[in-house]
Amino acid sequence: MTFSIIQKSQLEGVNRIDADYYDPECLSLNLAIKSIPHEEFGDLIEILTDYTSNGSFARLKQNVNVTDGINFAKWIRIQNLDNNNFNENIRYVDKATYEFLKKSKLQGGEVLISKTGEYLGKAYIMPSVKDKATLADNIFLIKLKSSSLNEFIVTFINSNVGRKLILRHLQGSGQPTIIKDSLRDLLIPIPDNETNDKVKHYFLKSKSQLDQSEEFYQQAENLLLDELGLKDHKILEDLSYIVNYSDTGNVDRVDADYFQPKYQIILEKIKTNNAKLLGELITFKKGLEPGSEAYQEVGKLFIRVSSLTKFGIEAKDQKYLSDELYQKLRSDYEPKVGEILLTKDATPGISYVVKEPIEGIISGGILRLRLKGDIEPEYLSLCISSLVGQMQAERDAGGSIIVHWKPEQIKNILIPILPKETQQKIADLVKKSHEARKKSKELLEEAKRKVEQMIEKGDEN
Repeated sequence: MTFSIIQKSQLEGVNRIDADYYDPECLSLNLAIKSIPHEEFGDLIEILTDYTSNGSFARLKQNVNVTDGINFAKWIRIQNLDNNNFNENIRYVDKATYEFLKKSKLQGGEVLISKTGEYLGKAYIMPSVKDKATLADNIFLIKLKSSSLNEFIVTFINSNVGRKLILRHLQGSGQPTIIKDSLRDLLIPIPDNETNDKVKHYFLKSKSQLDQSEEFYQQAENLLLDELGLKDHKILEDLSYIVNYSDTGNVDRVDADYFQPKYQIILEKIKTNNAKLLGELITFKKGLEPGSEAYQEVGKLFIRVSSLTKFGIEAKDQKYLSDELYQKLRSDYEPKVGEILLTKDATPGISYVVKEPIEGIISGGILRLRLKGDIEPEYLSLCISSLVGQMQAERDAGGSIIVHWKPEQIKNILIPILPKETQQKIADLVKKSHEARKKSKELLEEAKRKVEQMIEKGDEN
């Protein structure tokens, strides 16, 4: 049993008597910060605002119009920040909405903190973007009195120490959240100039590597689409079209969505490039669902659809399995280096080539693809993740409330087989992208270590 003994004087002015708030580790970390130069976050903040600061829920509902199509300003959501991608999966607002949301307009350089959901408590710095942008809901927008502390504070909040302390301030049981007053109460260690400069250096180098990773990946995708004649391809939605009745029998589908011309245009481009069915190039094995009762907070990795991206396995809302269950399942469900992991449920078509040994088990929403043909794995993975695979996944899984991409449908998607030299060029760019992203993570971890070492020194005193 873990317990804390608290003086009555420590309860005054806090308005919290729940045991979690007085967790011994958090109390110890707070004392360590108090032993070095520090400030309450609220004393460092010039502006603390968010989407709901623009008006009541009724006024927001009346005045805010968010669309998927390109419009006056970008509507920046937490997934855009977390993916460092402000060009894909973007929603938009019209000019009237943008002007109404004046308290959450983004210029670049703001500190942004997620206040609920799976990214709860995670901090970001908004980059400068050439387009007008405004902040979506459930994110705090912060302007500090001194922007020179931006990188240090974001690094601190995202460090192990900062994360434990910010989550200490959660409120609510159904969907926990952070409120403004609690955020203002967070203790922030204040670095000397040397430490601040070092953390900022690692942070900015990390961001540079991350941008480079995105650039390499985009180059690879552009090369693929250029070779297929699909670069800058505009996807048009036809209101009406005619198909032969015999075509519906071939695929056992009669819904209009499946036969939209936009899919046929893509397929015709693929067919002119020595196309093969995916099933001719791979064998696959599906993961399994052990049941939520098997989930643990620590143990061996249980790789779910929500954890998998085209850049790897992300540690967000991660679940784990016991070592005993892992040993029982690993021979059939542990991914191997060189295999391709592919999502088939919820967000189908996310593909990633395993590059390092993984001690973990894949969920039932993920397939393990093993190559049996002479094709570059990184090239094949990119084909699936790009417009080539995504449009086929959208066609096959379209119309369902809960999206499922059936294994038989996956086996029958068309893959263009470009010359080996071109495949290699594309694969090399993808590898460079992954290497830059790995370097970015290493630099960010170094920045966090600098912050934590500073706090540990205070704890020693």
